Amino acid sequence: MPITVEDFETARPRLLSVAHRMLGSAQDAQDAVQTAWVRAATARSSPQVENPAAWLTTVTARVCLDELRARRRRDEAPLLADAVPATDLAADEAVLRAEDVSRALMVLLGRLTPPQRVAYVLHDLFSTPFDRIAEVLGTTVPSAKQHASLARRRLAPAQQDAAETGRADQRIVDAFMAAARTGDTRGMIQLLAPDSVRDAEAALLPHGGRTTVTGAADIAAETTRFRDRIRAACRLTVNGRPMYVIAPGGRPFATLDLDTAGDRVTRITLRSARTDDRFGALEPLTAL
Repeated sequence: MPITVEDFETARPRLLSVAHRMLGSAQDAQDAVQTAWVRAATARSSPQVENPAAWLTTVTARVCLDELRARRRRDEAPLLADAVPATDLAADEAVLRAEDVSRALMVLLGRLTPPQRVAYVLHDLFSTPFDRIAEVLGTTVPSAKQHASLARRRLAPAQQDAAETGRADQRIVDAFMAAARTGDTRGMIQLLAPDSVRDAEAALLPHGGRTTVTGAADIAAETTRFRDRIRAACRLTVNGRPMYVIAPGGRPFATLDLDTAGDRVTRITLRSARTDDRFGALEPLTAL
């Protein structure tokens, strides 16, 4: 029995979710799912498909695996936010918010090899059995399990040096970020030292913006103008240092490094994300 249009339309939301987690792009996910449908619609007669959704997931995963391998052959690093068209970035952000996808996980999935990413996404995020994952990867079940296990290890939080983790009071940092997300100026001022400093790269600021701002009131007032960026931040390690990463659509844009003394934030350093930055998990990642 061939796959019908109704089968495809029923499965499409799940297929798009699977492809998005694998490729990290809403547009690429749309293209992969469409390619999977073309393959299904043009396939020659085959044995009866008892589970159309599972069969379409397998085809979509193979399309995604081919794309991930092609990227690797081209030696393409995961794209930073400023290299993605604004409309595509907005679409990626919409998916993260609509489906409550872990922003940190989307940043870190780019660290995996294509087989690791496919195995992890299919098994750990979408509960696909390993015999089907092995079929997608063209390998054995033990090998598919090993790919997923290696992915989990690479995504696991690294042990932090005690001196490094004590560099900033995370409770104060998190409270400041919570106030910044909501534009709570009073709350930010209470958490900032009176002589606190904000340093930022000029490229991250509006034309003519000050690269250095001093004083709790001025920093808080400026921060309220960048609430959308703050809402797109997640906690990660960057080159071994714990900090916040602004990652709209799951694509790194900038890093926020906050220093504290006592119970106040004393310095905020904002710099652009770089292609050679090494991102790592700071805490166990949620499944989505």
